[in-house]
Amino acid sequence: MFKDALHIPFAIKGTIIHSTQTSALVILRDCWIGVRSGKIVYLQQNDNRIIEELKKHDIEEDNIIYLQEPKFVVPGFIDTHIHASQYPNCGKCLDEGMLSWLQKYTIPTEAKFADVDFARTQYRKVVSRVVKNGTTTACYLATIFTDSTLELCDIIQSVGQRAVVGKVNMDQNSATYYIEDTVTSAQETERYINEFTRKEYTHIKPCITPRYAGNCSMELMEQLGQIARNHNLHIQTHLAETTEECDMVMNLFPGHNAYADIYSKAGLLTRKTVLAHGIHLTAEERRLIRLQQSGISHCPNSNIAIRSGLLDVRTCLDEKISVGLGTDISGGYSSSILNAMRAAICTSNTIAILKGPNYRQLDYREVFKMATIGGAEVLEMDDEIGNFEVGKEFDALVIDPAVEGGPFDVFRDDTIEDVFQKFVFLGDDRNISRVYVSGHNILRNLRNN
Repeated sequence: MFKDALHIPFAIKGTIIHSTQTSALVILRDCWIGVRSGKIVYLQQNDNRIIEELKKHDIEEDNIIYLQEPKFVVPGFIDTHIHASQYPNCGKCLDEGMLSWLQKYTIPTEAKFADVDFARTQYRKVVSRVVKNGTTTACYLATIFTDSTLELCDIIQSVGQRAVVGKVNMDQNSATYYIEDTVTSAQETERYINEFTRKEYTHIKPCITPRYAGNCSMELMEQLGQIARNHNLHIQTHLAETTEECDMVMNLFPGHNAYADIYSKAGLLTRKTVLAHGIHLTAEERRLIRLQQSGISHCPNSNIAIRSGLLDVRTCLDEKISVGLGTDISGGYSSSILNAMRAAICTSNTIAILKGPNYRQLDYREVFKMATIGGAEVLEMDDEIGNFEVGKEFDALVIDPAVEGGPFDVFRDDTIEDVFQKFVFLGDDRNISRVYVSGHNILRNLRNN
């Protein structure tokens, strides 16, 4: 019997599905994958000397999982943009455009997180929900409140999820009950980083999080850019989500050529920068983003739900910009990256209808890549996670397409790729039987929180 315990080397034998730099979908049947100390130490198909090879990595026969098709293993999903503090509003409050939606619904909800006890209850729910949906890595935005943001980090640590977490910064154009002055915002960011470092989290990284240029003065953004450089931190923000937002920002910063130029001048465009949305970027702004090697988080559910627009992902990819997927709850009403994959396909199909037959729409293979290794690239973690290359962390999902009471049916003449495609379009958390982060099945941790 397999001993699913910490630090015990183990192997899985079955169908392994992932993406590589050169192929959006690689299906390895009768494949062996070995895991030791949370890392992938072995990946091989049909090896006659497999038991001897696994023993070289201290993997005993008792610690081998045999998966029968149609079960398969995929890399854990990566959510590159998710507002943990907006989870209470998921599935409601979608009758307004983005800027009015922020003021009417979002800011009042986020303000409640000044109460750490309230924050603890809400954050436990959102982390639990996204893990059940197969998100092994999440790039979270919290609130302006340092202590409740650290509470979110404590909860993520207790569950075992991998994450990037940012304390939100905003010193202008917000309600009087939910805003910081410039000095306090920068000081609290430094305190957040210092407290974060002291806690020695295992799979969590801190992040600089100016909400967007409309909420941050240039003075604050420049200070945040310097803090990010001093500590070599990730940066996350919003960019060109709506035309109304773009007009507002350019009116606030008239001396700049473009929205993205504001972030660049503030030192906020780096290899570790995640730019949510990017729907209404100009060609020159995309060029700047590519030169700075920043990434875009495509949040198609949110873009449609609050009517922000349609991101042309194909153009971004053709221009060599890294693109991952984000749920953007609660602008997006689903906390599942599977939903983001489907919405990305629907968005691309809609653009294809508008642009004509020569447009190459995204397919299920490409959005799967965006949900895994693509997200890892956006977060500059592609040397650690995102697929099953030897040496990377074993962040993975075990998928059971034929689970009793599941959301779809498997038929005798379905190929394994057919079944995988059904999972992309029809699957949900019922199909996810194990969620591994660094070789640990963290679904078990949810029952203890």
